[in-house]
Amino acid sequence: MMVDERIEALLNKGVEAGVYPGAVLVTARGGMPPIFHAVGSRMLAPSERPMEKGTRFDLASLTKPLATTLAVMKLVDMGKMGLDQPLEALLPKAVPEDKKTITPRRLLSHSAGLVDWLPFYLQLDRVALEERKSLIREALLNLPLRYTPGTRTLYSDLGFMLLEWVIEAVAGVDLPQFMAQICFLPLTLKETGLFGGDIPDPSVRGRFAATEDCPWRKQIVQGRVHDENAYALGGYSGHAGLFGTAAEVYILANLLIEHWRRERSDFLRPETVRTFFQRQKRVQGGTWALGWDTPSLENSSAGKYFSPRSVGHLGFTGTSIWMDLEQDVVVILLTNRIHPTRKNEKIRAFRPLLHDSVMEAFGLTQRFRG
Repeated sequence: MMVDERIEALLNKGVEAGVYPGAVLVTARGGMPPIFHAVGSRMLAPSERPMEKGTRFDLASLTKPLATTLAVMKLVDMGKMGLDQPLEALLPKAVPEDKKTITPRRLLSHSAGLVDWLPFYLQLDRVALEERKSLIREALLNLPLRYTPGTRTLYSDLGFMLLEWVIEAVAGVDLPQFMAQICFLPLTLKETGLFGGDIPDPSVRGRFAATEDCPWRKQIVQGRVHDENAYALGGYSGHAGLFGTAAEVYILANLLIEHWRRERSDFLRPETVRTFFQRQKRVQGGTWALGWDTPSLENSSAGKYFSPRSVGHLGFTGTSIWMDLEQDVVVILLTNRIHPTRKNEKIRAFRPLLHDSVMEAFGLTQRFRG
């Protein structure tokens, strides 16, 4: 069954209820062509402009699975690094004793002992741009750990900042260059990438979904990364800074699914993708795979019909992706829910409702969670 008019109506209710100004939804099942819906507005101020299928979004933390994790996946696949190699063997700098044995596996599964977030951007105003990353990387190495690595999970931007450094050290080029080289250019993704600074051309900037009227920057953020730490570090980091359209996010998702199914092996070995999509069981009660989350038993943003063999991720700006590997379903929801303010958190209740409605429209109504 095709995703029907009820989904379009639900998306429009999201606009009317103030869940977001606008949204683009992509749904696909079983190799059939993806279905697109675009509703609402990509910006409200200083003037209102309609949401379009080709609107470019700040993907926020979807950077973690779709850029940083994908880069690590490729380096592991190439045999240039191992998931269980310690940081002291991967970084070109002396690693303090408490972090020497932290591995990419721990960083990818948010079990490395690092705190979740710190406002680094407040310290960087007086530091030259070219010196900021090295300064923050030094700080990351010297920060005290929050817990003993491997004993619990805590979702951490800092872990992915460290992974960006690992990628750069192993690949010999920065993350944007590596991703362009191994992924974006070969796949001819023209609207997806990590870039520094701002988009100066107003006509180009206007094609982006606006995010917050930022109190720190004192302007509506559009065509530049919303995340303050990524912005202060030049426009991107390992945790945020990827931009893209719904269509090109789907291309990346479909690429990974086809490799997971062993239908393709041209970009990665299917075994590598399967390893990264496997929930890590070394920490009891954790839901994380490697760079990807899996559905929790209660209150999952994926809703109640996505099978346990699903992977997904959320982004702070109002973006999300969930892929049910067993039932062969992809749902990508890109919104500008923080435009004009991040205080709007209505999307938390809306996401599972939307996912349930999509699965019901596909006729997939076996309940996997409450």
